[in-house]
Amino acid sequence: MRVLGVDPGLTRCGIGVVDGAPGRPLRMVAVGVVRTPAEETVDRRLVRIEEGVEAWLDEHRPEAVAVERVFAQHNVRTVMGTAQASAVAMLCAARRGLPVALHTPSEVKAAVTGSGRADKAQVGAMVTRILRLDAPPKPADAADALALAVCHIWRGAGNGRLAAAVAAHGRTAPRLPPGTRR
Repeated sequence: MRVLGVDPGLTRCGIGVVDGAPGRPLRMVAVGVVRTPAEETVDRRLVRIEEGVEAWLDEHRPEAVAVERVFAQHNVRTVMGTAQASAVAMLCAARRGLPVALHTPSEVKAAVTGSGRADKAQVGAMVTRILRLDAPPKPADAADALALAVCHIWRGAGNGRLAAAVAAHGRTAPRLPPGTRR
C-alpha cells in the first residue's frame, strides 16, 4: 500500500509518501514540505498548498491519504491555519476518490514510538529507524508526515479489516439487551 501522509500547516505543510504493509519492511518513497510565505494572503497560501498537494498526488499516486487530525490549541490563529491546510489536503484526496484517514498526534506518536507523549525528536528518530534512513527528515514537519503514513499503514489495515467484518455482518455494533450498558 502507498500512503501520502500530510502534516498540515499554513506556513509549512509536511508531506511524505511511504510504501509497505503491516508486518513487512516499510520504504520511504519521498518526503518534503510545501511552504507558503507568511506575507501572502490566506487564500493565496491555500492555493499554493493545493497546488503542492496535487503535484504530490500526481507524481506519487498514493492509494490513501493520512492527515493529522486538528486538535485544540490555545492559539486560535494557529488552529485555523492548520485546519484550513488540513481541509485542502482532504479535498484534493476526495476529488480523486482516495480514502482519507485522520489520525491524532498522540495516535501517530504511539504508533511509531510506543508512547503517545513522545516528543518531536523521538518521532524523528523512530521514523529514521523504521524507514531505515541515514538521518531524520528535516524539518520536523516532514518527519511527522512520514510518521502519519507509517501510522496509517500499520493501523489502517487493522481498522479496514474490522470495518469490513462489521459490514459483512450488516450492522455497526453488537446489539446488547435493553438496559445493558457498554
